[in-house]
Amino acid sequence: MTSRKYFGTDGIRGTVGQPPITPDFVLRLAHAVGRVLKRTEQRPTVLIGKDTRISGYMLESALESGFNSAGADVVLLGPLPTPGVAYLTRAQRASLGVVISASHNPFPDNGIKFFSGQGTKLPDEWELAVEAALEEPPSWAGSAGLGKARRLDDAAGRYIEFCKSTFASPLTLKGLTIVVDGAHGAAYHIAPKVFHELGAEVVCIGCSPDGLNINDEVGATHPQALIAAVKANKADFGVALDGDADRLQLVDAAGRLYNGDELLYLMTCDRLARGEQVPGVVGTLMTNMAVELALRERGVDFVRAKVGDRYVLEELEQRGWLLGGEGSGHLLALDKHTTGDGLISALQVLMAVVRSRRSLSQLLEGVQLFPQTLINVRLEAGQDWKKNRSLAAETERAQRELDGHGRVLIRASGTEPLLRVMVEARDEAVARTTAERLAEAVKAG
Repeated sequence: MTSRKYFGTDGIRGTVGQPPITPDFVLRLAHAVGRVLKRTEQRPTVLIGKDTRISGYMLESALESGFNSAGADVVLLGPLPTPGVAYLTRAQRASLGVVISASHNPFPDNGIKFFSGQGTKLPDEWELAVEAALEEPPSWAGSAGLGKARRLDDAAGRYIEFCKSTFASPLTLKGLTIVVDGAHGAAYHIAPKVFHELGAEVVCIGCSPDGLNINDEVGATHPQALIAAVKANKADFGVALDGDADRLQLVDAAGRLYNGDELLYLMTCDRLARGEQVPGVVGTLMTNMAVELALRERGVDFVRAKVGDRYVLEELEQRGWLLGGEGSGHLLALDKHTTGDGLISALQVLMAVVRSRRSLSQLLEGVQLFPQTLINVRLEAGQDWKKNRSLAAETERAQRELDGHGRVLIRASGTEPLLRVMVEARDEAVARTTAERLAEAVKAG
């Protein structure tokens, strides 16, 4: 397949003010996308949502101008979680959804990602068509053919109602105190209302964005703030989202943090307990081996995809399965939504707790995560780690020693000259010493 120049695994992302996250490029990008859309649709309609970064205003204006100049209409949604844009794109029968966000990155970064009219991520072929259109000279529409722009004033309210609709109607969150950490991001005005309207007493942190504080020591990537707030408020649960609210971290009353691997297992077991069939679950290369073994003991097949929710989704669609996710908190329940959604994932977990009348720790008694050791080894220029015989021999030895009780994962970083050496084992000391052995073999080679 032809390599992509601008698109990464999750749209186009970078530092604001540096290519490609500049207003001139983003205008050209929207113009190119609009032209691609017009090949199959005479008058496309595009929805645009954003997170709370100060740069969102500038990029939103550039996108609006680019789409209008190609003859596409624009509907502005304002600050809205990424999965909210995906939902409204489908609900509004729009041609395309666009999100301005750099997810869990700090505020100097931003990005652009796209959803199809069905609220799903678009294929590589579509992205390649857009990149090809970017290389062509612009074709500005005349005055009579320009697109229009309007604002959807109740976008947040519509998404709130959708989230609530995924929570079983006989159940309620009444009697529970929940700390909600919105990461000063896209869900700051939405997440508290969802939990409150389902009956919970809500304590908010990370819900006061100023354009510069998104993901700043709060949110799913900084769960220490949530743990402290849960303890200080004697809350029953804490829910942390990231900047665009597609990622979830969850804390119980004891301040114990549960990652995406554990929550995926819990969601699976809840469905099994209700008599639903779960033929299989998709994780990633990084999913804890304890979860894989626990699922197989329950008769549930388990498959690993490459790291990234995009690849988890592709594997689920290919197999016709519904549940998948990553340890980082990207969780997918395709019978609830077309994409990962931190809010809806939190509601699925809380439903399991309310329905079973058991705590999170009790529901997760069947799985004890294996300790993991991750060592990043810097690669020298031109160093081909795949031809390292010492590393190959050590890897084979380690896999023999860990047989059935752990695993080795060695992969190159996609962004830095690093080799990531990860070892997982039932015994923490074994994981650490094995990883150190492998790291030394990399350096020796």
